[in-house]
Amino acid sequence: METRVAVISIIVEKESSVEPLNNILHQYSEYIIGRMGVPYRQKNISIISIAIDAPQDKISTLAGKIGNLDGVSAKTALSGVISNE
Repeated sequence: METRVAVISIIVEKESSVEPLNNILHQYSEYIIGRMGVPYRQKNISIISIAIDAPQDKISTLAGKIGNLDGVSAKTALSGVISNE
């Protein structure tokens, strides 16, 4: 199976979307390398970066599910590194 390394950048503007976001991330936890979250209290938002190593379709599906949450935006940066596991 071919996998790629990617980073998904997430901005959460609605606190009510935090729990559904965490549930989605838990579903994909086997692919997540690391996660960093920064609360930006002055703007009442959270900024999250997810490093992931997964098949391209899993990365796209995860980013799509995140981006469909109310008050959440997500952008993905893919590396050119493709590995066969």
